[in-house]
Amino acid sequence: MIKSSLAISSVILAFTTLAGAEVIKPNIIFLFADDQSTNSVGCYGNDDVKTPHMDKLGADGMIFDRHYDTTAICMASRANAFTGMYEYKTGTNFSHGDMKPEVWGKSYPILLREAGYFTAFAGKFGMKVQGKGLCETDFDMWGGGPGQTSYTTKQNRSMKKYAGEFPHSTLSYGAFGRDAIREAIRLKKPLCLSISFKAPHMPAIPDPQFDDIYKDKVFTKPANYGREFAEHLSEQSKKGRQYDRFESWDYDKNYDGVMRIYHQQVYAIDVALGMIRKELDTQGVADNTVIIYSSDNGFICGSHGYGSKVLPMEESSRVPLMVYDPRIITAGKGLRSKMLTGNIDFAPTILELAGLPIPSNVDGKSLLPTLLNPKKGGHDQLALMNTYGNIPTTAMSVVTQRYKYTFWWFGNKNMEPTEELFDLQEDPHELVNLATDVTQAELLSSMRKRYDQQHTHLKTEGVDYNGYDRYRIVFDRNLSVEQKSLERAQKKK
Repeated sequence: MIKSSLAISSVILAFTTLAGAEVIKPNIIFLFADDQSTNSVGCYGNDDVKTPHMDKLGADGMIFDRHYDTTAICMASRANAFTGMYEYKTGTNFSHGDMKPEVWGKSYPILLREAGYFTAFAGKFGMKVQGKGLCETDFDMWGGGPGQTSYTTKQNRSMKKYAGEFPHSTLSYGAFGRDAIREAIRLKKPLCLSISFKAPHMPAIPDPQFDDIYKDKVFTKPANYGREFAEHLSEQSKKGRQYDRFESWDYDKNYDGVMRIYHQQVYAIDVALGMIRKELDTQGVADNTVIIYSSDNGFICGSHGYGSKVLPMEESSRVPLMVYDPRIITAGKGLRSKMLTGNIDFAPTILELAGLPIPSNVDGKSLLPTLLNPKKGGHDQLALMNTYGNIPTTAMSVVTQRYKYTFWWFGNKNMEPTEELFDLQEDPHELVNLATDVTQAELLSSMRKRYDQQHTHLKTEGVDYNGYDRYRIVFDRNLSVEQKSLERAQKKK
């Protein structure tokens, strides 16, 4: 089955250019940072940072203010982006296992290559496919690498040729993008270029040529910075490395020093983005090239007294998204959208841009209706899921345009299962847990129902391999801790 509607068909027509009977397919560039927060981009309201190319991309296209990574950790998030599915359907994350080839077979790189696109990938692939590894042969041009890759270009086997001019890897990916554009033009093929930057992932090694960008800079701390803003948060969320890293990564002792390095790394990505856009102009193809820029997850950076990512809090799960399609009437108008979108939307968006049908297994929605009208499209709700790390931190959330509800299922003699409910419109820094407010009982009941609906989707469509069957039990809000222990014991027999 294929997802289709008159509305989607009209959007496709609005996005295509006809030359006689031939549809001129757009070039598509998908850029993915690693651990980049919304607070690291000027157009998201931080006057302390310098991101001129990202800001221009947002002004040229559309800025999405309510965009989430449905799993806020790199391996699972990349699987989400490639396939358009929730983690519990990709079956892919750290400590779980690799993606099955039949799942990868419906990913956007595979489908676009089959449709005649010149496909290129560089950077951190971030996952493996069973029997295929990094899938190097599934792309026409390859600059990817295993694991976390390296900030030292010469250490990345597929990128060594760029090491002389660009010894730090961030700008080498800009050069790869430049070359991919040239090669697609030489072959007279539409381009699908995907670049996954390593930056600003820890451990941080910034490009030294940008050392002066934030020298001696003092950064404004977020309104929820520090441990005093964590007292109302679940004990479960404090049992993972995220709580420890507020101190072990020096957010408490050297906030400005840590953030100077972090933002310097983001600045280098901004320069690489500028390199790619300049090449599009030079080659005369900018007017038919769609650029999507986002990150695989956010970064907490001291908010609530936490560090790192993974958890469902805003700083970790909500990320920047700027999309520029120069072919449409909304381009260049500096528009922003508050519609709810997620990383599961990238695959259907890219497929629709290429004029391809969206497979029925996809959970995401194309962003094209929103690009035409910032008040249209998006989701009624999204699931946010964590299955990585210490068991207490595994949890599922549902987020709507206004509210976020999390069920922290783990309990023992020292800890009870916990609910969190935040009004993101009135309380964007998540400072007041409405789940404990008796006056909000009706709202809490409504969000519980939304959670239960999402859990039903997990039970009916989630995979039963790589350990994902356990979340049908542990994420069930209506089972007691004792019942969950009994059911899991019976399943193991």
